[in-house]
Amino acid sequence: MKVELKTWAGLGLATALAGAGLTGCAGEGGEGGEAAQTSQTGEAGEGGGEAGEGEGGESGGDVGALSLPQRVAFMSGHVAAGIALYRAGDSKAAAPHLLHPVSETHASERAGLAQVGFDAAPFEAVSAALESGKPAAEIEPQLEAAEANLASVREGAGGDPVALIRYLMEVTVDEYTIAVPEQTVTDPGEYQDAWGFVTVARELADRLDTPKADSVKASLDEMIALWPDGAPIPPDQPASAGQVSALAARVLLDLPQP
Repeated sequence: MKVELKTWAGLGLATALAGAGLTGCAGEGGEGGEAAQTSQTGEAGEGGGEAGEGEGGESGGDVGALSLPQRVAFMSGHVAAGIALYRAGDSKAAAPHLLHPVSETHASERAGLAQVGFDAAPFEAVSAALESGKPAAEIEPQLEAAEANLASVREGAGGDPVALIRYLMEVTVDEYTIAVPEQTVTDPGEYQDAWGFVTVARELADRLDTPKADSVKASLDEMIALWPDGAPIPPDQPASAGQVSALAARVLLDLPQP
């Protein structure tokens, strides 16, 4: 499924909340993110349309057109979801997310990553462990090595944390709206991707040096709490897309405007 990225960047308060389908209440229904459907440009890059198709790489070509910092953030979201699911004992769900750093299907995402320190070895070890059915507890050092390498790559890739958080909020809303159209998870991969993107956005928020940085962090913490603790295993009653959209709009409004 092709997902058109949306941007609320630069919009005023009323417009941003209208774009979320809300007027300040995070509990309204699932129309969040249906407005303001302009194609993403500028620092967020063009052609990110299919970003986040987590079930095997439908996004490869378009994601390759993103900037290096955005591609690292995108991959980091997938890996975060995959490792969390693996640690939670759901290796089958983890596998598609953990393919991004090693599969040829996702090669376009990795263009230029070696120059900023990407090391495929720990990810290959994790992939091999998945294939052999090893529990995550047996390969915790490899999981930690994969996380550490990706954190180092994010640092090496650089990028403005404000622009990256804005990008991640946009793809989060897109993914979640697909995953939870009507109070049930119909696309687990997208549901898990969205969690990963919010998790990475929260890590990036620690780099913010802006007047409302604490408010951004609080909103992102509130967003993460909409998923089950520990790993994004789909529950019977997920949060609505409107709740995710409302919090994303709050984050965007608290970020410096371009």
